Amino acid sequence: MRPALQAVDPETAINTYFDENPALVEQIQDGTGNLYVIGAGKASAPMAVAVQTIFGSKIKAGRVIVKYGHTQPLPAESTISLIEAAHPVPDQAGLDATRDLTTMLQHTQAEDTVLCLISGGGSALFTQPADGLTLADLQQTNQILLGAGVPIQQINSIRKHLSAIKGGRLAELIAPATLYSLILSDVVGDPLAVIASGPTVPDPTRFADAWRIVEQYQLRHQLPATVVAHLQAGCTGTISDTPKPDNPIFANSHTAIIGSNRIAAQAAVSAAQNMGFEAQLLTTFVEGEAREVAQVMAGLAKGLARDESSMQRPACLILGGETTVTIQGDGLGGRNQEMALAVAIALQGWPNVLIACLGTDGNDGPTPAAGAFADGETVIQATRLGLDAIEYLRYNNAYNFFNALDDLIITGPTNTNVNDLIIILVW
Repeated sequence: MRPALQAVDPETAINTYFDENPALVEQIQDGTGNLYVIGAGKASAPMAVAVQTIFGSKIKAGRVIVKYGHTQPLPAESTISLIEAAHPVPDQAGLDATRDLTTMLQHTQAEDTVLCLISGGGSALFTQPADGLTLADLQQTNQILLGAGVPIQQINSIRKHLSAIKGGRLAELIAPATLYSLILSDVVGDPLAVIASGPTVPDPTRFADAWRIVEQYQLRHQLPATVVAHLQAGCTGTISDTPKPDNPIFANSHTAIIGSNRIAAQAAVSAAQNMGFEAQLLTTFVEGEAREVAQVMAGLAKGLARDESSMQRPACLILGGETTVTIQGDGLGGRNQEMALAVAIALQGWPNVLIACLGTDGNDGPTPAAGAFADGETVIQATRLGLDAIEYLRYNNAYNFFNALDDLIITGPTNTNVNDLIIILVW
């Protein structure tokens, strides 16, 4: 895991980007306008540290919002403030920090430059409800969407249409100043309009798309009445939609992906090869219900174990992406731990096979674990301890299951975030 995380270290990624674009550094340093730094995400603190080191006193002011516990020291003379707030459900601290950030941006002029540092978690941390909505509306909506197992792309489609800054509206506030968005992607396929709900890029979705998601998951009677009314007003054109690609506010807006799941996965492949495994990156597009994806992962492992592949053992398959969990019980866990538990059940009795499922940010769901390990002995060992794996899975209680076995992966906050990794080892 360590080489994968090092490959997407946010500070390194920022430095690499500007090393490869020296003319941009010179342009910003020599420009007559002010430089402002903004951002949000679990990995945005080290990104801010790197920008502070590069541009120093050129920075007029900065506001970067990070998840609780994901901060990092800045020099005493820094004009960038790092503010901690909640994720995945926004809180008052996030709302206050976002308002402070947008107030700062009201002072920008056409000759100014804004660097926007975005990483995974930015959608929850950039929090400013649209007119007529409250923080409580957003909190309840987020909890409902997460609990219903709605994929992040669809969650963010709804979030964008409930926000005053998501879906390109932050770029609308910054224009006509020059904007550079540097992004550490935590979304499968790196779609710019989905990462952190696309605050600085055009939004291809409309209110009608958000409403279709509400109907698809039958959430109309669960969501706050104010949210339902807001989305319906948008569908009828009473509320203006998010900025689209032809909007002139994007004329001076530039965007770059500086880190992604694919970069981390490729580094993991190289590390496995150096350890003597025949290793391959299979895909970075893993999506779906965690316990169902687990069956596919177990099937891949069994196929390698039975030599139904051209790969020679010891073999290592690396996959990346992000699954979802439809909550059915009141247990404790996260999507990676849930997948590992389902894998453990499917692999029971299979020798010489191990699968690790983990989140690159170090936090899997509302737990201190990044994920968990599972092999053919996991369920057998659990049974000896009186643990029923199927019952723990039924109640979404994977954390307590693996904690009892000491098979959790615990890294602490990694200060990066590029989706999840699945590592399959067969020997």
